[in-house]
Amino acid sequence: MATITFDTLKFVRTLKAAGVPENQAEAISEAFKDAQGEAALATQHDVDNVRRDIDDLRRDMDSRFIQMEQRLIIKLGTLMALSIGIVAALVKLL
Repeated sequence: MATITFDTLKFVRTLKAAGVPENQAEAISEAFKDAQGEAALATQHDVDNVRRDIDDLRRDMDSRFIQMEQRLIIKLGTLMALSIGIVAALVKLL
């Protein structure tokens, strides 16, 4: 994750120029610095990694769906063959 540099001295000077007392300006600056340090920002590399993971997952899911479809076709074919066999047996008996 990326970090953003934060110029606390410039921030304090800006607040003081706006009429904020120095001790409050320093406290506000420190609070902003702490909050910014806790923020996690995604870089382009992070986004690319997530996209790659999503593409891998999509390929894996496509493969699983194809396998499931093949198994379902086999099961349905078996059921149809059994149904035809049962109907043929019933026709012979009647």
